[in-house]
Amino acid sequence: MALAYFVGMKISLAQLNYHIGNFGGNAAKMKQAIEQAKADRCDLVVFSELSVCGYPPRDFLEFEDFIEECETVVSDLAKLSHDIAILVGAPVRNPLIEGKDLFNAAIFLHEGEVQHVAKKALLPTYDVFDEYRYFEPADEFDVIEYKGVRLAITVCEDIWNVGNENPMYRTCPMDHLITQKPDLAINLSASPFHWDQANVRTEVVQANVARYGIPMIYVNHVGAQTELIFDGGSLVVGAQGNVCRELPYFKEAQESVTLDHIKAESRDQSNDRNKNQLIHDAIILGLKDYFGKLGFTKAILGLSGGIDSALTAYFAAKALGPKNVKVLLMPSPYSSGHSVSDAEELVSNLGIDAELIRINELYEGFNQTLHPYFKDYDFDVTEENLQARIRGTLLMAFSNKEKYILLNTTNKSEMAVGYGTLYGDLCGGLSVIGDIYKTEVFEICRWINRAEEIIPSHIITKPPSAELRHDQKDSDSLPEYDLLDKVLVEYIENRRGPQEMIEMGIDEALVRRVLRLVNINEFKRYQTAPVLRVSRKAFGMGRRLPIVAKYLS
Repeated sequence: MALAYFVGMKISLAQLNYHIGNFGGNAAKMKQAIEQAKADRCDLVVFSELSVCGYPPRDFLEFEDFIEECETVVSDLAKLSHDIAILVGAPVRNPLIEGKDLFNAAIFLHEGEVQHVAKKALLPTYDVFDEYRYFEPADEFDVIEYKGVRLAITVCEDIWNVGNENPMYRTCPMDHLITQKPDLAINLSASPFHWDQANVRTEVVQANVARYGIPMIYVNHVGAQTELIFDGGSLVVGAQGNVCRELPYFKEAQESVTLDHIKAESRDQSNDRNKNQLIHDAIILGLKDYFGKLGFTKAILGLSGGIDSALTAYFAAKALGPKNVKVLLMPSPYSSGHSVSDAEELVSNLGIDAELIRINELYEGFNQTLHPYFKDYDFDVTEENLQARIRGTLLMAFSNKEKYILLNTTNKSEMAVGYGTLYGDLCGGLSVIGDIYKTEVFEICRWINRAEEIIPSHIITKPPSAELRHDQKDSDSLPEYDLLDKVLVEYIENRRGPQEMIEMGIDEALVRRVLRLVNINEFKRYQTAPVLRVSRKAFGMGRRLPIVAKYLS
């Protein structure tokens, strides 16, 4: 009898873009998805982790009113559950005095009320996650039966300890649930994007299916929440481990599946996973949601004629529309002629607005004012940084007067080694490419130009330079970027110390030079804009190092 129900059961996967704390907007999206699922004659509609409030809500969870709003949304959704079951993510109260006040839960609604609550057991507290700060881990695991089908319901991280192989955790929720003989596993997730996350996520779901021998439905968030980007890619994996369905990346989608489809589908239905395409689409979504969810429309940035500002301008034009992007060209006495012409060519290609403001007189005025105090000093980084800070001041003036949000154009390599000026080129409300290494910047620009030249070729081929003194090149003060990025990836992404890198064959002098630069410039990163995260380890909320420390200095 159960099998007959199971074969016919139709489940809707609702992959939606939520807005943290926007209870009315989130509820409206979910209600629309419920109506769509009913129209498709579905038996169950599944939303993602903490969908009623958005993820990650962080310290909003400490406000009583915030939790009451969550409960109101759940109660309203329950009224729609007479003709369909609804599985939704929300914080729920811990009735015990002992422990944290809340659980992170998946709530099963049917016949107008709460039928089951599956509480999250594995609370990630690493990288960008800090869930143990707010939630109590579950220690009870129960399968729910619905229309003769036994469902094992878990929340995100609960499937990331397959067979107790993850030393961070002492239990494996699915090991408990499988003893109750479920027919289907469902996971509600909020899994942040990095460029290889889709592969990792698929491997984790397939590993669960291989171990437990039942199909799994995995519903993920999509959309950006400040620096965190969620790529969607919700999955249905059959009992044989084949990907029966994968929802699109970086956009809302709703699709339905039945068990007979899962059993019959033997082809792999995974999406294409080109690294450059993924990063490209993630950045555009990150920009769109940062502006859209904050109610902003217009962006401004400094366009130097270099590759970093060119790529940032491209992303802004794609995300916000050319008419909403303004750039300032601000040559100084040390700017080359081609810097202005390269920037003007890009402006024409993108169709964005531009102003040319030469800063020679402003720069000379600062030098004259400071001359009585600095007359015995040689030209050095002081005079170089003055140019960057003049540009930052002009950009912020336009930002204030014309209501633009200033975009930071610094790449990850430069941010890592402090090759940027505080209160100058490090200004901005959002760091667009701060998680993209310089070598990746070149690679993505060439990828963008694969069909037609959008970013002028000379911007890509000329030697990188800040142009803050005569004949300056980045390689005057930094290792070549291919060498620099090799060390940075090992240190930042792979957390290898100096001795490990030296044993790998990387030059010792290079290793110690680069690591010293990274660590003495930690104070700058504490003062910069949020960075859109596209790698496994981005600067910002997921990387917490002390400013004052001896290690590696």
